[in-house]
Amino acid sequence: MTKEIVMSHREMRRSHQELTSDDTLEILKTGKVAVVAVSGDNGYPYAVPVNYVYDSGNIYFHSAPQGHKIDAIARNSKCSVCIVDKDGIIPAEFTSYFRSVIAFGIAEVVSDTGIKIEVIKRLCEKYCPGFDPAEEIYKSLSRVAIIRIRIEHATGKQAIELTRQ
Repeated sequence: MTKEIVMSHREMRRSHQELTSDDTLEILKTGKVAVVAVSGDNGYPYAVPVNYVYDSGNIYFHSAPQGHKIDAIARNSKCSVCIVDKDGIIPAEFTSYFRSVIAFGIAEVVSDTGIKIEVIKRLCEKYCPGFDPAEEIYKSLSRVAIIRIRIEHATGKQAIELTRQ
């Protein structure tokens, strides 16, 4: 992790709930699902859940080479990403004990075949440990797009109850 991410670009209203840079980075590294939001069709936001890997200030995920996400990124590469680390609903308190990260960045389709293969391997290591992806990569590489989001700003936040613990 050589690239340093600016951890906030807008002052958090409840700054006492802001996570440390280390905690924010840990959620980026270990989260399972990210919701990527782009500027979709007809001015509507388009948010889609993706499996991802984090590396050196970048979030990578796979996609079909055509579709809503790809079209939206081509029109406007700015996006945001939400990763929820914890979301414990506490009915008796009318609240949830949450931890999450919101990141803002620039999305782009990766054209370098070596990077594409490496990202697919990393996705397999994360989500299918023990699976050798070589045959799958060979069969599907031309039909897979890899998107890189270069994170410009990221902020982690947690429920006040977790801050107090």
